[in-house]
Amino acid sequence: MLINKPMIIAHRGAKGMAPENTLTAFRLGLTQGCEGIELDIHLTADEEIVVCHDMTLDRTTNGKGLIVEKSLSEIKTFDAGHWFDEEFKGETVPTLDEVFDLVPDNIMINVEVKYAYEGRIERKLVEFLRRRNRLSNVIVSSFDHKCVRRIKQMESEAKIGLLYQTALLDPTAYARSFDVEVYSLHPYFQMLDSEDVLKATESGLYVYPYTANEVKDLLMLTDFGVTGIITDFPGKLKALLQDRESL
Repeated sequence: MLINKPMIIAHRGAKGMAPENTLTAFRLGLTQGCEGIELDIHLTADEEIVVCHDMTLDRTTNGKGLIVEKSLSEIKTFDAGHWFDEEFKGETVPTLDEVFDLVPDNIMINVEVKYAYEGRIERKLVEFLRRRNRLSNVIVSSFDHKCVRRIKQMESEAKIGLLYQTALLDPTAYARSFDVEVYSLHPYFQMLDSEDVLKATESGLYVYPYTANEVKDLLMLTDFGVTGIITDFPGKLKALLQDRESL
């Protein structure tokens, strides 16, 4: 019997074991055997793309305020690791360039756009992906489906994914209703069932649910036949898949 081996995607890096969206978290995810990483981006006041989940610096750094109101140089003065654990003191908010410098070309990167900033981040991201020559191995996803549609319209080679956390009646039909090609579905894992996955994959869509961490959920999604699993613990998923393969 063939066993599905979903792609192991490190959520904000190995978020369960290191401060999220830092170079250390991404490095740890790679060490643990991830085949893809997921990250979030925002725009600074001087229009640089930085990797951070929230619009503000408050939760994940010792800084305060909106990212879009601060320059990159100011953001770089804040500590993005100490909040997680003393051993990570000195981590900074990385730029998207720094992450792409770290991550090998054979590792898929899922860039989530948190906010469009009146379309400015879309333009900047497309320019970035062209400059880095990484359009073929990057998926741009967002809960803002108009945003990813605009990105696809700007750059036909861009791969776009639809994030959602509701039980859509027919996710495949929704994706196929777009006037541009949708590459993948990124549902909250509890909103997914095997029928959704089968219909999507048979239609040529890739399915990357987020964020599953418990063994029972990782096994369930693997049995559903998903393309990849976004998890805070890539090492755990890798070990689980290896154990299954050895049975």
